[in-house]
Amino acid sequence: MALANLVDSTVRLVYDAGLDENGDVVLKAKSYNNINLNATADQIFAAAQAIASLTSLPLLAIERSDKTEIYE
Repeated sequence: MALANLVDSTVRLVYDAGLDENGDVVLKAKSYNNINLNATADQIFAAAQAIASLTSLPLLAIERSDKTEIYE
């Protein structure tokens, strides 16, 4: 039976940076690595909101990417 082991987690904050000359939305993103593997969605959300409050850009999305090792 295969097993899975969470080995890394990254959080990406996506901001609305305004409009370009064609009127399309410009997105800016900042990634944060080495996230505590046991962090809950609520904890990540709270931390992301706190970080986003330090910038003048509106926060559009909070994304979490997990890297999992699968082995037998």
